[in-house]
Amino acid sequence: MCCRYCLDKTSDELEDIIATALSSKTADKFTRICQPMVTNGEIKPTNVAPVIAPAPSGRPAVFAMKWGYNMPGKANPILNARVETAKIRPTFKEDWEKHRCIIPASYYYEWEHLTDPAGRTKTGSKFLIQPKGASVTWLCGLYRIEDGLPYFVVLTREPSDSVSQIHNRMPMILPKEKIAEWTNPEGMPDRLIDYALTEMVVEKA
Repeated sequence: MCCRYCLDKTSDELEDIIATALSSKTADKFTRICQPMVTNGEIKPTNVAPVIAPAPSGRPAVFAMKWGYNMPGKANPILNARVETAKIRPTFKEDWEKHRCIIPASYYYEWEHLTDPAGRTKTGSKFLIQPKGASVTWLCGLYRIEDGLPYFVVLTREPSDSVSQIHNRMPMILPKEKIAEWTNPEGMPDRLIDYALTEMVVEKA
């Protein structure tokens, strides 16, 4: 799963993305309802953050979006969608087909999941994770509109070997050159799953 990630606004690439998101109409709409966009540091569920999604032309553009789908009768928002089932689950099916996005991050956080002798799971150390050799981590996601505002979830997949000892899920992460293809509403997302990055650098936070 993915329930925390980090933005470092000192990164030149992220600085430009953050500035563009801040000037977007969606950032203004969220600010008007007292939910300004987070521009640096740890991004948590229900925060508003920069997201890359298709403009009306179909080309990638930057918007401010809120993390988590709200569901009727549910106290907590949905934060993640499984890449293996998003295409068939009613909650995500339409967004898998037409509403795909990229969530830029410096890295994401994960907490070690440990099992005691009785089989109970407990949380261990906190780690920061990013693709090897990368300065920006391009998390794959889906988005939808709720009451005129955009909301996103992060897609997760089976973990790579470097992550599997910490957690049984990890975000789907693509190389930068696949962003336009992933966010294209006419694209074929299944074809991009094999391009997901799996070689991660894992460090204790």
